[in-house]
Amino acid sequence: MKTYYYPGCELYHDKGVMMDPAITIDEKAIINLEDGKKANSINATTVYYPPGTKIVPGFIDLHIHGTHKADVMDAKDWTLPTMARHLPEEGTTSFLATTITQDDHAKIAALEGVAKYMKKPIDGAEVLGVHLEGPFISKQRAGAQPIDHIKKPSIPLFQTFQKAASGNIKLATIAPEEGMELVSYLANHNVIPSIGHSDAYYSDVKEAISFGLTHATHLFNGMRGVHHRDLGVAGGVLLHEEVIAELIVDGIHMSPEMVKLTFKNKGPDQVILITDAMRAKGLPDGVFDLGGQEVTVKGGRAELSDGTLAGSVIKMNEAIKNMIAFSGCTFKEAINMATINPAKQLGVDNRKGSIALGKDADYTVLSPQCQVLETFCQGTKVYSLSEGGPS
Repeated sequence: MKTYYYPGCELYHDKGVMMDPAITIDEKAIINLEDGKKANSINATTVYYPPGTKIVPGFIDLHIHGTHKADVMDAKDWTLPTMARHLPEEGTTSFLATTITQDDHAKIAALEGVAKYMKKPIDGAEVLGVHLEGPFISKQRAGAQPIDHIKKPSIPLFQTFQKAASGNIKLATIAPEEGMELVSYLANHNVIPSIGHSDAYYSDVKEAISFGLTHATHLFNGMRGVHHRDLGVAGGVLLHEEVIAELIVDGIHMSPEMVKLTFKNKGPDQVILITDAMRAKGLPDGVFDLGGQEVTVKGGRAELSDGTLAGSVIKMNEAIKNMIAFSGCTFKEAINMATINPAKQLGVDNRKGSIALGKDADYTVLSPQCQVLETFCQGTKVYSLSEGGPS
């Protein structure tokens, strides 16, 4: 058992804001929260940060392909440990390992790799499962997904993928207009159906919602946009409260004005911030690989040779800062979009997504400028800026 006392700091917990907090951790969970000035802090470790420093729940990234040279599709022993080690640098304490469209053998190898890794002791950010992006998408809205490996939605093939993942596929991006049956199958087998890389018309979106669609992959990107005679995918997502929207708030995938419009339509409880980051995140500009395709990264923009956006290199703490600046939302609302909202959508809010008694001791300490100062994953300090990086 260990207590950390943060004088002068603000802690955003599930019931409000606490000043001068003391956090007591036993094993991996939070067992006590109280005003440190009232606490018996003789045995506490006192941590000093400037006034205005904020302690918030660890971020949950439901859509990330890679970082620091690693990509989920590499299916190497070092891939997921690299991601788990570096993601706390941006405050992320758990994530869905996200695939990309590839041939079945590569897909299965990646899924088996995730399943194998998830059986090991947690070291850094926790892998909560798999976000299966592709191959069940639209060739018309492929984006940076390799078009040669796109397939019609298939329940038997999904079952093969799920078996390879040992049941750990938690969210799947599909184009429902290509096969509505898979939407229903996913919804009935505890997998979140997400509309993405889709050329659907609004009528298709409504039908998919009736079959259990509840999620939208990187809203506005890789989907039919809004038209004044047909709402398309993007308009359907904006209109329907049943569908939670992922946003990439890097100022590249969506303009600041569109971020603001989306926030005004969806509200703070129906938006989830993601990074959709690829292996170039955390590295200098250069040429990289995504799904067997050459990607050039320059000035924060990742593109294929034809100019198609190919994921991002944004960090989650940067996305939160941008969300506040672009939309005018509050700090707490932006934090919720990266914590409790994804936790609820994934069904892990009993242990993730907020700082509360009995929940995993996942939290990050942010400067007033949203710089990550330190991060705890399940009670272990895994990153400290002042101590020079990963602990």
